[in-house]
Amino acid sequence: MQRYPSRGAVIITGAGQGIGRRLALTLVAEGVDVCIADWNEDKGRSVAEEEAPGTGRRLFVRTNVADEATCEAAVVATIEAFGGVFGLVNNASIFSTLTMRPFWEIPSEEWDQVQAVNLKGVFNMTRAARQALAASGEGSVVNVASSTILFGRPNYAHYVSSKAGVLGLSRAMARELGDQSIRVNTLTPGPTFTEIERATVTPQQKAAMIGQQCLKRAGGPDDIADAIAFLLSRQARWITGQLLNADGGMITH
Repeated sequence: MQRYPSRGAVIITGAGQGIGRRLALTLVAEGVDVCIADWNEDKGRSVAEEEAPGTGRRLFVRTNVADEATCEAAVVATIEAFGGVFGLVNNASIFSTLTMRPFWEIPSEEWDQVQAVNLKGVFNMTRAARQALAASGEGSVVNVASSTILFGRPNYAHYVSSKAGVLGLSRAMARELGDQSIRVNTLTPGPTFTEIERATVTPQQKAAMIGQQCLKRAGGPDDIADAIAFLLSRQARWITGQLLNADGGMITH
């Protein structure tokens, strides 16, 4: 069985860095065409032009997932370039730039911005891509949440609540899109160390997080990208409405 459909592409939001970048290059290496949908033009174009193995083609479209119009434009551009869309990965989110603080100190404007990108962005992008995904006959949506929703990490209430919302939205979407031959699943990464700087994580905190895992090493973007690629693939053709937690065994229940 061919791992992915031969026609169409995968749209990845937030693909200009971190997990999204690694996933884009992973899929390209497997011959999959990819739309790099990112708000940061420099980073997005860099991934689109980066030297990497594989026959998959790349397209960058500047996309603000909080804006419906740019989500629709990304889908149109992908269809024009690659003939269709069979996969969507809602990965864009606000996290690394957030300041840790209790929920009562979070400015309302910051709360709204996080919800608009992390949660409504999933709604906007999936709605924009729905018809194209259905037309593929085997659409797959992977929504990237966070393992923090399973234990309630303190001082990031807006982030944690937005990602908890992603899980609920994903399960509702799976119910509503199943008869359109579209699968929807949620991936919750644990601590994942990428090139993105995180001033709130000290070396001691990093070591402590690794110490809580069954697998005693730092998780990297490859670990998460490979799990997402599986959910996109035909190997996961009978999996929908599910949560896959990829955290090295930090949470085992």
